[in-house]
Amino acid sequence: MPTTTKGLVCLGIDPGIGRLGYGFVCQSGSSYRALAYGCLETPPHQDTSVRIKALYDGVREQIENCSPHFMSVERLYFGQNRTTAEAVWQVRGAILLLGAQYRLPIIEPKPSEVKLTVCGDGTAEKRQVQLMIQQLLNLPEIPRPDDTADALGIALAGLAIVRSPQYAYGRR
Repeated sequence: MPTTTKGLVCLGIDPGIGRLGYGFVCQSGSSYRALAYGCLETPPHQDTSVRIKALYDGVREQIENCSPHFMSVERLYFGQNRTTAEAVWQVRGAILLLGAQYRLPIIEPKPSEVKLTVCGDGTAEKRQVQLMIQQLLNLPEIPRPDDTADALGIALAGLAIVRSPQYAYGRR
């Protein structure tokens, strides 16, 4: 983290095998600022292990650049697509390992917790969440692709959870 950054920095991760969204959000008092965000992509024709390593290396580079205080990695929910679910679980495991290697505390919000944090409604529509992320972080436009906006929302949820009395109580 640059020495000029004051506040608590969270790295939000929206895990995926084809696209992994990441976003660094700094909270200082009651204000939030996006420090860096983007999406890492892997080609579908590559072996899963090569794709996971590329994502691992990409997130590691981002951690080195922004030095977060902790990570927020979204818990996964899958309906029908079991093949995709397996690869995404593997990516998520690699990212959790990376966080442990950097000794970063890890928050794991559910999608409904992200929606609740950002919009005040755990059932908010995706577009509503994206617009609120844009507004909360004072961004000129909604971050694209969706995975990037999702990662920023996951970081915001992580910041809310880590500052909550319930989290502090659970960490004693």
